[in-house]
Amino acid sequence: MYLILFGAPGAGKGTQAKIISDKYGFEHISTGDILRESVRKGTPLGKKAHEIMSSGQLLPDDIMIGIIREKLSEPQLRDGFILDGFPRTVSQAEALDKLFGELNFGVGAVLVFQVDEEALVERLARRRACKNCNNIFSNNEIANLTECPKCGAQYSFFQRPDDDESVIRKRLKIFNDTTLPVVKYYDGLTDLHYINGLQPINVVSKLISDIVDELKERV
Repeated sequence: MYLILFGAPGAGKGTQAKIISDKYGFEHISTGDILRESVRKGTPLGKKAHEIMSSGQLLPDDIMIGIIREKLSEPQLRDGFILDGFPRTVSQAEALDKLFGELNFGVGAVLVFQVDEEALVERLARRRACKNCNNIFSNNEIANLTECPKCGAQYSFFQRPDDDESVIRKRLKIFNDTTLPVVKYYDGLTDLHYINGLQPINVVSKLISDIVDELKERV
């Protein structure tokens, strides 16, 4: 069983992935994390990826899908996993479908987190990170606080460059240009669910849990 999460930066994918992962024991797979893991382990694909990235080039699809294959072949993922950050293009989605067929991952759903663009810009621009532990907080979480609620560091909050409004708008444009066509690709091919990411966290979690529970009945 699998879930594929799509959503613009700040739409709530990471928050919900952690909640669902904790509730069902699904592994949350971030493509950035497994790429770094492959490089650290020095796998053949990891070494090749490191060479390409070190030269400042983007990884070709065959390298990326190979690294995904390495990860998805791990036995603990048979019980379920959440894929976040992949696929990013239609060609990657086609390759992933083929891989799922080879590995017999037959039951799954694609979740698309929808949030109004201006609301996203406001949400992200108000985020702050801790210089000491790197955790990210909404403005509401740290309002009137002088110390980090995670590590206790004093006066450590700052705005990351990624959360500057001009950078946010560029990231949203990239998402709209490259990722939304992938969502259209999945329409009609698999269970596709649109979720309003502006709803309260517990409401969104309940919606996703209902989807997972329905999938579990079909396994």
